[in-house]
Amino acid sequence: MTTLTIGFLLIGALVLLVLLGMEIAIALFAAGFAGIWIIRENFELAMRLLSLAAYSGVSDFLFATIPLFVLMGLIVSVSDVGKDTFQVAETLLRRLLGGLGIATVAANTVFAAVTGVSIASAAVFTKIAVPEMRRHGYTAGFSAGTVAGSSILGMLIPPSLLMIIYGVLAEVSIGAMFIAGIIPGIVLALGFVAAILLMARFRPASVFTDPAHAKERRGEAETVLTIGEMTLKLVPILALVVLVLGGLYTGFFTPTEAGGVGAFGALVIALVRRKLDRAKMWQVLKQTGVVSVSILVLLIAAGFYSRMLAVAGIPNAIGELVAAGGLGAWGFILLYVIIVLLMGMILDSTSILLILVPIAAPIAKTFGFDLIQFGVVTVLAVEIGLLTPPFGISVFTVHTTLDDPDVGVETIFLGAMPYIVVMLLTLLSVATVPALTLALV
Repeated sequence: MTTLTIGFLLIGALVLLVLLGMEIAIALFAAGFAGIWIIRENFELAMRLLSLAAYSGVSDFLFATIPLFVLMGLIVSVSDVGKDTFQVAETLLRRLLGGLGIATVAANTVFAAVTGVSIASAAVFTKIAVPEMRRHGYTAGFSAGTVAGSSILGMLIPPSLLMIIYGVLAEVSIGAMFIAGIIPGIVLALGFVAAILLMARFRPASVFTDPAHAKERRGEAETVLTIGEMTLKLVPILALVVLVLGGLYTGFFTPTEAGGVGAFGALVIALVRRKLDRAKMWQVLKQTGVVSVSILVLLIAAGFYSRMLAVAGIPNAIGELVAAGGLGAWGFILLYVIIVLLMGMILDSTSILLILVPIAAPIAKTFGFDLIQFGVVTVLAVEIGLLTPPFGISVFTVHTTLDDPDVGVETIFLGAMPYIVVMLLTLLSVATVPALTLALV
């Protein structure tokens, strides 16, 4: 049996183990260890490479970025910043048909710029936006689907945990990845707004329970904020966005420094608003530790798995197969996106990145793709998996948080379908127009 055959069998075994319920980190460690041991026929070498992967992983300064941005996002989530942002957007957009849906997208866009976690956005806005939309006559599917759809902005608009993970795996600048996500994130948000306006105009029955009554009530709102009130509600989050992204864009902060400054800024906002008592702070710190440690272990496992792939020669072999098959660069991208979308139906986002990026990034580089652009394409494709059945973790997050027996999972999946279409169009644009990702880098 050749080294290449062993490598492909181990990749298949890895996917099978994950589907059977094994933790992705354990599966990565097992596949990597078995691969090196079998290929090199040296148990001690496998143990030595495992220890080196663990040491290099823990000692990498970039890993400090993860807990800092997680801490910032969790503190912001308990500070009612999302609620305030939604109220401002509701006041400004109330005269538009479908205005509350657009307000949800707008609030999620701003909220995404300080959280970086789609699941956090989905949980926060399910509690805030869905009851408000239902009260104003929006259908259950549209309300929940809009929250699920717009929540994925959290992984594209910087800071983004998926971009940090991709940056580590592909060995590219995390700061450059953050900046590259700004324009695609804005394009995606505008695409969502356009979809809502079109649905409200041409398919009002999919948006409103009573379209005629909705048109009559357009412009009404239970609470209309004054300019002063809107300013007070927006200043904290906008200041945090400018501080973090402005520092990154100008090069004044490294990603790790930006995470530290952002976490401190979020702490100040929470304390000033008196939203963070001792019990909440302890919960935030515990959650930060759990999320960060789990991601760090995954990244160490992925680093070890990448070494096995390199030993087996998998990336080079696949690259040669793609070239020999006559697919070319664009054929490779199309095949890659299809594989990511299919895996998104059965695996979570992090698992897909950990399994595919070590294989695909070297191949993309040989075809001449910029790894920053390739990273944004990857994150977009992976994020679509958050909305597609049967896994659809964003949809299940909305369903669980909503806890409404009258709103089934299938209703939310159908409500999220228009946003999947917009994401696919954005993915096509990002893949074919490099300037969308590289103009600011």
